[in-house]
Amino acid sequence: MILIGQFDSPFVRRVGIALELYGFEYEHRPWSTFGDAELIAPYNPLRRVPTLVLSDTESLIESAAILDYLDELVGPRRALIAESGSARRHALKVCALATGLNDKAVSLFYERALHDKLSPTWVQRCEAQIRGVLAVLEADRRGRSTPYWFGDAIGHADIAVACAMRYLGAAHPALASQGGWPALTAHVDRCEALAPFQKIFQPFLPPA
Repeated sequence: MILIGQFDSPFVRRVGIALELYGFEYEHRPWSTFGDAELIAPYNPLRRVPTLVLSDTESLIESAAILDYLDELVGPRRALIAESGSARRHALKVCALATGLNDKAVSLFYERALHDKLSPTWVQRCEAQIRGVLAVLEADRRGRSTPYWFGDAIGHADIAVACAMRYLGAAHPALASQGGWPALTAHVDRCEALAPFQKIFQPFLPPA
């Protein structure tokens, strides 16, 4: 397998961490969607990352689809998410909130980095959505006493939130610090202390 994308992307990083936790062997190609778009295009016509190349004729795109495939490979006993029922639905909701936060954080970054004239309405909307997600995730995590979100073992929800918070802190430090978010901060610290998180890391590199 070949994982395409840079680890400063929270989407690519969550896939890389899952690959490490599952113990899969893979090649990493740290291609940028800006500088290396034409290299990515043969594997993903959207020129987006993450892309997981399985063979000369098959590639998977989007982090959720890639993780679903990896979960299938390892089987339900080893998968980083419950197989079914309310536990799976709740974990998927946390993942969706974290990846939605990523979407808004990336959009907000591009709005500020690529446009000479900002849209105040768009900036305010993105910031409101990010704060709303942070408040919901903070309250949820604060109400749980287990080491990880859904128990004693790490799962996709933990990874997604930690990667989202790390990206937000790098791309929008002022926004990330507003409100404090002590439960989320403690969660991120716990995850980032783990070897796969330390291995799958890249400082945030704004596109040139």
